Amino acid sequence: MTTMMGADDGAITQRQIDYYEARAKGGAGLIIVEFMTVDRFPSYIPNALALWDDKFVPGLRDLVRRVHAHGAKIVPQIAHPGPQSLSFLQGVQPVGPSPIVCEVTRELCRELAVGQIDGIIEQFVEAARRAREGGCDGIELHAAHAYLLVGSFLSALRNRRTDAYGGTTEGRVKLLLQIIKAIRAEMGPDFAVIVRISGEEQMPGGRSIQETQYMARLLADAGVDALHISNGVYLHLQWRINPPMGTPLGINVDCSAAVKKAVDVPVIVVGRINNPRLAEDILDRNQADLVAMGRSLLADPDLPIKAAEGRFEDIAPCIGCGLGCYSELAYGRPLTCLINPAVGREKEMAISATAKSKKVLIAGGGPGGLEAARVAALRGHEVTLFDKATKLGGQFNLASVPPMKQEICQVISYLSTQAEKAGVRVELNEEVTPELIERFVPDTLIVATGGEPLVPDLLGVQNKNVATAHDVLAGKAGIGAKNVLVLGGGMVGCEIADFLAYQGDNPSLSRTAVTIVEMLPDIGLDLPDPHRMLLMLRLRDKGVKVITSAKVKEILDDGAVLVRDGQEETINGMDCVVLALGARSVDSLSEKAKDQVAEVYVIGDAKEPRRALEAIAEGAIVGRKI
Repeated sequence: MTTMMGADDGAITQRQIDYYEARAKGGAGLIIVEFMTVDRFPSYIPNALALWDDKFVPGLRDLVRRVHAHGAKIVPQIAHPGPQSLSFLQGVQPVGPSPIVCEVTRELCRELAVGQIDGIIEQFVEAARRAREGGCDGIELHAAHAYLLVGSFLSALRNRRTDAYGGTTEGRVKLLLQIIKAIRAEMGPDFAVIVRISGEEQMPGGRSIQETQYMARLLADAGVDALHISNGVYLHLQWRINPPMGTPLGINVDCSAAVKKAVDVPVIVVGRINNPRLAEDILDRNQADLVAMGRSLLADPDLPIKAAEGRFEDIAPCIGCGLGCYSELAYGRPLTCLINPAVGREKEMAISATAKSKKVLIAGGGPGGLEAARVAALRGHEVTLFDKATKLGGQFNLASVPPMKQEICQVISYLSTQAEKAGVRVELNEEVTPELIERFVPDTLIVATGGEPLVPDLLGVQNKNVATAHDVLAGKAGIGAKNVLVLGGGMVGCEIADFLAYQGDNPSLSRTAVTIVEMLPDIGLDLPDPHRMLLMLRLRDKGVKVITSAKVKEILDDGAVLVRDGQEETINGMDCVVLALGARSVDSLSEKAKDQVAEVYVIGDAKEPRRALEAIAEGAIVGRKI
């Protein structure tokens, strides 16, 4: 998985070495290092790793030494960016099997001439040589998702060539076979060559599992040591490549099992395998020989060791949220993780014992408060957490209600269990007040009181038909309504619509028509792309009506008055109007408490309404700071 932690020139950084070493130390048997480009000029993404020159070998050697010290094997994934090259970085037009337009960059590829292919093959061989000189145990060739250069050649969706490198399965696989044979001839039999491919492309005109089985036999005959089975096509089926929460666990095991029946070489399966028991079941069922866990080892690099020791409740869960791993990269920021903010900062965020134990009071038992409590207690502080609710979890208890979001519960379960194990004292049904602080006399106060729905100053906002998104998810409003108007088309508004809408013909189910109004030109823009793709499909299937580029002027007894393109329009016939217009901070403590407590910290939404990613990260940082 790309980390965006590399140096500007593509060299491995100490930060990456620490990151990979943590996973090797945690018990991973094989580390597959993120994409490393074989060509100097086509740039893939900023800070991507490179292996096109001998100057990168020393850094790779340092990484390999650290990984091998813990008994793990290591192979870099090597590829040519091809159609996914970013010409604005180096001014070089992308190349591909055919003159196709890259969906991401909107750039036209230059068709690779036959006379240039030998040079491409040599680039792969040289990169493999450098990997071996760096001490690696092999390489992985990325040929999946109709993506990058080799993957594009492999797919009829991208490869429209009429020469020997297109037109048939044998033609499309020819470049990959030549690369494998050339590497094998140069490296000999004791250097592993793994190929990552899509089991199915799952698009009209794309590759079926039957064609992949045939292709797998060709690859095995060419000398491949293992096949790594993913699925889907980039960018169209991102949710298959990076399956989000709510999608099937072990989403690709049917394909890996089919490939395994076709070849004798080991088969690796990847995709939503976030539980060691599930991984073991896949192996027991003979659906794969090896199991790849990417995001699960972001969430907890010690997952293999904890599983071996039977400490399953101590494993930090990957819930497929995409916030730290996928969205951060999309924003041009390095990889991180919702449940593990120490990703990429393993050394600086190591939890160490405190020199002086303090009496710590935490107001709020949401994810940020729980993480702060857990970390502070592990360091040796005396921690008490108060929450005015009847159970821990804060807004996560509501966030887990919409369709496909139930896995969020795992975060609260994990953090609650770990806080208890660390010795945190939890007091529910009691709000932290200045009077409580005066009685408690803490050395440190952490305010994690979260946020509340933003209620705008609009005419009609106090009408009986108006409810907040929180009211709906808590079962206090909206249920059974025939027509619902949702004001706000961000993540929360879209999920409310998904939760309420039903347009089917089953007479035993209540029909609910939902309309979303959003002031921006589109909806769901704050969602990670794989999540958004699936949610938009569900909203369309449920007949949800969407009105964009519109502002709400007034809420009526049965609808609202909107302003769009300077013109007013009225929506009537609504039984319920739901406000999903954002949040505001809830913090009535911090300023008052500064006269009572030496150290006061405000974290999460109490500081500023944002995502759970920031709340947990701030809890982790404050817990280490005090």
